[in-house]
Amino acid sequence: MTITPEKTKRLIHAVGFMAGVVSCLDAVRDAPIVWPPGELWEGLRNVQRVEFAAGVALVAVSIVLTIARSRSA
Repeated sequence: MTITPEKTKRLIHAVGFMAGVVSCLDAVRDAPIVWPPGELWEGLRNVQRVEFAAGVALVAVSIVLTIARSRSA
């Protein structure tokens, strides 16, 4: 079994997406309120806000790159 460049790209996108989801879940782990988003954001400390925002960014970048790759293929 060989790993092609296409499989490598798919794996990198999947790992980035999962890392973003785990980061978001870790940031809201101790949050007393999880809905609505404005209340969630206010309940997070600065470190948790950075972690949550980084997680959302990882998820968004993974989705955008996956869409761009599928359109070019």
